[in-house]
Amino acid sequence: MSNLLAELLSQRPFLLADGATGTNLFAMGLPTGGAPELWNVDAPDKVTELHQSFIDAGSDVVLTNSFGGNRCRLKLHESEENVAGLNRNAAEIARRTVSSCGRAVVVAGSMGPTGELFAPLGPLSHDEGAEIFAEQARALAEGGVDVLWIETMSSKEELEAALAGGRVTGLPLVCTLSFDTNGKTMMGLSPAELAQMCREATEPPLAFGANCGVGAPDLLAGLLSIDADSLDGAVVVAKANCGVPMFQHGEICYTGTPELMADYARLAFDAGARIIGGCCGTTPAHIAAMREALATHTRGHRPTLEQVESRLGEISDGAKALKVLDALAYEKPVPRRGRRRRRG
Repeated sequence: MSNLLAELLSQRPFLLADGATGTNLFAMGLPTGGAPELWNVDAPDKVTELHQSFIDAGSDVVLTNSFGGNRCRLKLHESEENVAGLNRNAAEIARRTVSSCGRAVVVAGSMGPTGELFAPLGPLSHDEGAEIFAEQARALAEGGVDVLWIETMSSKEELEAALAGGRVTGLPLVCTLSFDTNGKTMMGLSPAELAQMCREATEPPLAFGANCGVGAPDLLAGLLSIDADSLDGAVVVAKANCGVPMFQHGEICYTGTPELMADYARLAFDAGARIIGGCCGTTPAHIAAMREALATHTRGHRPTLEQVESRLGEISDGAKALKVLDALAYEKPVPRRGRRRRRG
């Protein structure tokens, strides 16, 4: 099976991913509270328009409009019986758009969380979760995606189920977690623990990293908490929200300017990320600014937290502290005590 994502990574120092799907579709007229995935049937021209706008802005990777396309999420919109059709349509729309653009662009099948709690905290077992994700993954594969892109995960149990479900297709996998102001996911996973989990997996994902969260400064602080030497050539993903969401004039707006996101892209590249994009609030205009910034940038030294904060804005105390905590958690073995790890 061909692997376009791996091929492009072998040829280029970085790949530019796209921006937000949901927030841009809402701006294009999707009703508040509506499921973006339903537009794969009801308004495919709008979804095509969004993909094309990101391709025109310079994206090398576009994510399908299928983030909430699993059975659990679609049940909220009484569409749980249409998982296959909605995901297949999502993939076919992106594939058609990419096929006419005249250059190599990766179609990534977006797979978000179920919204359910996994055992031992909740009722969903690993096998049940894996089958839920496998149902979605098969449909995305049938529609023609190049890679499965598991994103915005929070718990280790759900991530493991999603990876297991995705593997049934034989497609390459990418996974990203969403970290909050404590520098960890809602369920307590840190960036360093994600890196360790991916390194130790029998079938590791092609790339891993972070998306969404609370803005570019905290996302980069999370990536910097992973010791550079421990990454050992891993492909790291950075897909931050476009600033902080604010409620203005009856609408949710994001504070990040194209200039800020351009600087974030440079810093993400310097921090070691090789796939760089935007999440909530990121428009084609932001992606175009990021493309220009990366095209004229030579990778520099890994930035410090102080440099990130001075250029992008305040980093939360939890994200700052995480670098110290992870250093303690994964310190070198203590002499005469074997390979014991000490939690900070």
